[in-house]
This record gives sequence, C-alpha cells and structure tokens, in this order.
Amino acid sequence: MRFLRRTGRPDQASADLSTLLLQGEDMIGQLAEAHLAWGLGSAPRWALDPTNCLLTWYFPDRTASAQAQIIGTWLPASTTWLWAWANNSVPPELARDSRAVRDWAEEHGHASLTVPRVEADNEKAATMAALAVRITGATGFFRGAGESDADPVPVFIFGPVTIVTRDGRTSVFEIEVS
Repeated sequence: MRFLRRTGRPDQASADLSTLLLQGEDMIGQLAEAHLAWGLGSAPRWALDPTNCLLTWYFPDRTASAQAQIIGTWLPASTTWLWAWANNSVPPELARDSRAVRDWAEEHGHASLTVPRVEADNEKAATMAALAVRITGATGFFRGAGESDADPVPVFIFGPVTIVTRDGRTSVFEIEVS
C-alpha cells in the first residue's frame, strides 16, 4: 500500500487507509453475499442508461435495476485505473460519487487517491474500488466485464434495487449500511 501514503504523517495515514481498505473489502464481501438474493452476478446481460444513471440487469424472468454511479474503470491491457471524475467519456452525473472520493482524499491529505490515472493491476484496482465503497458508504457494488483484455472494466456502486418480474410484480431490495 505504499502508493496510498499521506503527506505529513505517513505512518498514521497508512494505518488509516489500511483500516478503510479492510472495511471496504469486508463491505464488498457482505454486499455481494446480500445481493445474491436477487441474483447479482448471475444475469446473462446488463446495461447502463447514462442519461438516467440507471444500471439494469436482465434475467429470463425479471429485470433488476438501480440508480448507479461509476467509480472508475480498470483497463487490463494497459494495467491502469482511471477515476470516473477524470474520464471524459463518463457524464458528470455518473461520476458524482467518484468526485466525492477525490474530495474526501483531498480533505484528508491522501494525494494518491486524487491522481486521475494510476498504474493498477487487478489487485490495485480492487483496492481502489474497496476504498471507494467504504468512503461513499455504498449499498451495492458491481464490476462490469469487458469482452477482452482490451476493453475497460467499469466499476459501479449502486443503491436500492427494483426487481420487476415478467408478470409485472415489483419489489425493492434494499440494504442498510451502518
């Protein structure tokens, strides 16, 4: 975690971010387990409506959708992480929570989290995502997938999920994070 050192008191800053990272990783695990109830990770297809910030998963018998934010994108081919706030192809309304992470990092002296693009293997991209989940208090986490290593992998956080069955029944799946 050398890249996450804070200016000023590096030992304390490292401990602070280490704690946040562990909490974020734990949150992602708990969120993933909870969202299995409606099928997160098993939908044959998903899509993002950037105009409405709506992430939708398509199942044979239902759809599930949630208001979402893009935290960043991981580019496996170039091994880089790009924060959504710095990505010109991400509309500002979809990068609001990414900007909140940057603002938090600026306030707390963590300059490494304010750099638009960083070298990142899969593990470091997961670190950035876990920190973002913890800092924002997200109640949902989804990592999209590209068709090849050349495709960017978008990382989303999302809120309550509305499930609509083929026969029109609607329910809402919501998690409270404390």
